[in-house]
Amino acid sequence: MGRDFQTFLKQLEAAGELARVAPEVDPVLEMGAIADRVSKQPGGGKALLFEKPLGKTMPVAMNAFGSLRRMQMALGVDREPRGLDAVADRIEKLVQEAMPKPGTGFFEKLAKLPVLAEVSNWMPKTVRKGICQEVVLKGDQVRLSDLPVLTTWPEDGGPFITLGLSHTRNKQTGHRNTGLYRLQVFDDRTLGFHTQLHHDGARNRHGYGRDERMPVAVSFGGDPALTYAATAPLPPFLSEVMFAGFLRGEGIEMVPCVTNDLEVPADSEIVIEGYVNPGELRREGPFGDHTGYYSLADDYPVLHVEALTMRRNPVFPATIVGRPPQEDAYLGLATERIFLPLLRLVLPEIRDMHLPAAGAFHNLVILSMRKEYPGHPQKVMNAIWGTGQIMFTKGIVVVDEDIDPHDLTEVLFRLTSNVDPKRDLLFTEGPLDVLDHSSDRFAFGSKVGIDATRKNRPFDGFPREWPRDLVFPEEILARVDRRWKDYGL
Repeated sequence: MGRDFQTFLKQLEAAGELARVAPEVDPVLEMGAIADRVSKQPGGGKALLFEKPLGKTMPVAMNAFGSLRRMQMALGVDREPRGLDAVADRIEKLVQEAMPKPGTGFFEKLAKLPVLAEVSNWMPKTVRKGICQEVVLKGDQVRLSDLPVLTTWPEDGGPFITLGLSHTRNKQTGHRNTGLYRLQVFDDRTLGFHTQLHHDGARNRHGYGRDERMPVAVSFGGDPALTYAATAPLPPFLSEVMFAGFLRGEGIEMVPCVTNDLEVPADSEIVIEGYVNPGELRREGPFGDHTGYYSLADDYPVLHVEALTMRRNPVFPATIVGRPPQEDAYLGLATERIFLPLLRLVLPEIRDMHLPAAGAFHNLVILSMRKEYPGHPQKVMNAIWGTGQIMFTKGIVVVDEDIDPHDLTEVLFRLTSNVDPKRDLLFTEGPLDVLDHSSDRFAFGSKVGIDATRKNRPFDGFPREWPRDLVFPEEILARVDRRWKDYGL
């Protein structure tokens, strides 16, 4: 069943996953410094509820998604033995059932109707009223300065909204998009709308004239599954709202905005309604980003606020982004596990995948695969660079199928022992994340793939015999396990 954000916080507190911070805390730097220290504790620390933000009346929740357990609770799989992989299993099963096989007959197609009926249950549902509109402020009543928006890092261009879900609609297709974009507070009625070049929020502006108003709504909270969905690398035909419905097993209830024709989650804590003129730009940033560096100031559209609606006694969700690991490490972990089955649809030779948090998710991908022919690792590398949001990957490391890509010590061992740099490095050029500062060209630069698999004669033309790994016989390992206590060690 779906939950609003405050219900989720109560569940976290009951599970011992939330800490209340009772003293008064300043949203300018102090709150971020606390969240940074807690999120870097082993396992991600606890979720934080700051009850008395300095000068504000609204509590602030941070690090709500910042552990494996909380991420599993957010997606309703904390009681599943396979955890996040249980969601991946559902996706894999759905794909297998929905994809027609060659020679499928009429009765086999009829057997798939229950799958289609299940999909209909995930569709968003429009309702007339929602708790997000218990309080409605319009025009001059709106004061963004009443919100406890954080200034996280000392050189930030100002306070930034960091966990607001931006809702837009493509004018030509009607496709709904929900993205997690940062929003700099310029004043009480305007925000910086940071929609980067490669994001759907930016593409949705393309159908509007320079002076034509594009409606925008920013929601906070609601079902935690939707906050995760807004970060997920979904295919263009699948909306984040529908994917959230899939995650929770029922459609998200949406309510019409009070000043435009968009819809927002009815159980949101707060909603900002407004519009963007695509031709109106303003300098936004700098901003301490998830890369561990300040992203540079640049020109982005201005979001003009027309209304601010909220539930009575709302909680303000926020997050800190900065040098990993942070809360977003666990959002990235969920993506790694959940979307592996979809990647294997395109590349069935892949066995497992790891996106290390230290690589900021788009700088390094480690893959294990079953090698079957000459050039196979290189084929996989090129396919990764041509697939969805994973195209931004700067470095790809490929290991054999029996190597765990999450065991970084093992990966480094294979990287240093199996690689001849001249032979096993593949260089190419392509798109980079807009926030990448290392390239001398904007959003474009070089990439490297490293083949750290074992080499052999038929697949790699390796002229010498490849040595075998050092491995004890299974019977010896079993004997040692049985007698371990006897050794007195």
